[in-house]
Amino acid sequence: MKLIQKIKQSIRIFPALRLVWQSSPRWTIIRLILLVIQSILPLIGLYLTKLIVDTIAASLATTDKNLVWEQVIFLLILIALVTLATNFCNSLAELVNIAQAQKVTDYMENILHAKSVEVDLEYYENPQYHDTLQRAQREASYRPNQILNRLVQIGQNGLSLMAMVGLLLSLHWGVASVLFLAAIPAMLVKIKYAGIMYKWERQRTALEREAWYLRWLLTADIFAKEIRLFSLGNLLQIRFRGLREQIYHEKIGITTKRTFANFLAVSIGGIFIFGVYAFIVYQTIQGVLKLGDLVLYHQALSRGENALKSLLSSLSGLYEDNLFIANLYEFLELKPQVRQPLHPKAFPQPMQKGIIFEQVNFKYGNTTRQALRDINLILRPNETIALVGENGSGKTTLIKLLCRLYDPTSGKITIDGIDISDFDIATLRRQIGVIFQDYGKYHISARDNIWLGNINISRTDEKIIAAARQSGADRAIANLPQGYDTILGKLFHQGEELSIGQWQKIALARAFLRDSQIIVLDEPTSAMDAQAEYEVFEQFRQICQSRAAILISHRLSTVKMADRIYAIANGSIIESGTHAELMALGGTYAQMFETQARNYR
Repeated sequence: MKLIQKIKQSIRIFPALRLVWQSSPRWTIIRLILLVIQSILPLIGLYLTKLIVDTIAASLATTDKNLVWEQVIFLLILIALVTLATNFCNSLAELVNIAQAQKVTDYMENILHAKSVEVDLEYYENPQYHDTLQRAQREASYRPNQILNRLVQIGQNGLSLMAMVGLLLSLHWGVASVLFLAAIPAMLVKIKYAGIMYKWERQRTALEREAWYLRWLLTADIFAKEIRLFSLGNLLQIRFRGLREQIYHEKIGITTKRTFANFLAVSIGGIFIFGVYAFIVYQTIQGVLKLGDLVLYHQALSRGENALKSLLSSLSGLYEDNLFIANLYEFLELKPQVRQPLHPKAFPQPMQKGIIFEQVNFKYGNTTRQALRDINLILRPNETIALVGENGSGKTTLIKLLCRLYDPTSGKITIDGIDISDFDIATLRRQIGVIFQDYGKYHISARDNIWLGNINISRTDEKIIAAARQSGADRAIANLPQGYDTILGKLFHQGEELSIGQWQKIALARAFLRDSQIIVLDEPTSAMDAQAEYEVFEQFRQICQSRAAILISHRLSTVKMADRIYAIANGSIIESGTHAELMALGGTYAQMFETQARNYR
């Protein structure tokens, strides 16, 4: 079983190479061609050097020095051309490497982004997912290209090594054997510590993320005010330095042990190589070898040693890459639990019966607590319902289920009698215009901020301005320097910051722009003043005349307009009815309403 597992792990290299090929096939072909040329040129240069030394040695016994000089000049010109060609190939290889590395990095970023969008929302609420994501982000930008680099080096050094070993075998078979024996200890040390470092980095991912989080707190604008008001900067810096020092000391400890082990291994190998070199010198002194042979075999030994070291270093590096590339595949192999139906059903156009929750239960995967219990709820076309209750009661979770950000643990949600799991996910979500209370603040133009609500229309469509008017955002936009073309937020040059209430109106405009049959507003006016809230709900009433609407709000004065109100507590519906019916009931809703009403008397 262990052998099979190791074989499977070794196959990780080939998908990584496929990623490199898909990202830049042209640069990969050029690189392979350069590999062959760069492997041949040193052999030609070495052979020409031997010829020069032999020619000079032979000239000692001849009187025709001019003929010898002419022969040497010709060989020197050839060496110069080989050197020039080598330098050109090295320079071209640098260009190819940089170009290909950039292509691979960008391609892998796109793959990570696609997978991040594909996975379920549930993953984002799991710390293990964030560890997996961080490890994948760390490896994806360079690891596949590094695998290709290693293989290129293996090919290049392998060809050089075969040529040098061939020369050394002509001297004595034992020379080549000693060459291989000398390199083995260093390779074993590298393989051992590659595994140790891989295990350590996986164990320290959470610590690295914590340090990154502290760095974000210290540099992000969202926390800047509180950090200064509460004098938190020094505290956060101390914690950050503490984490980084812990990581530093652990990493240096492993590196120090590896350094000394590598020194011992290289020293042992050096003793073997020195013995071989002494043998070559002795053979020359005894007259068995010529001076040219001495130079040739010395160079062959030196270059063979370097090629073998590089080859084994690349192999051990490839082993390390193979370990770490698993971090990338671990992320890419995540599967969404919210699945597309094999044969999606058409979404009703328009809805006839509406939305029905039947005995819906749900709990998040990382907890045993039930978020929703036996939810039964009906929303008919052109009807507005309101969900009220304390924070954490399950109101927003219910909306997430409707949008199929999650699937119920049990029970079902239907639209016109069709289970929403039978609809294409994108089609279902296009039919729901929703603004959550933790809406996004996009640091792009005001126009694009609204346009994101319906990217199927043109960016210049008049519906964008109409949606801004409906939400009340148009007045804030009119006061911006470039109007709808003004960048919002202070992250980029010439950006303009909005108040929380103005940002909320922008988010509302996104929801209003969506050409959907269902509209969901989760605390849509929490940051607005009374007048702005009144204006928004006047527009909301008009919009809801042709749509099914769900309103979540803690301001109970705003939910009176709903056709039916559902009071939720601890994940269960405890009361339902119109405002008048619930007030007459004198239950939880009535108590909440009276408590709020007293604050305005």
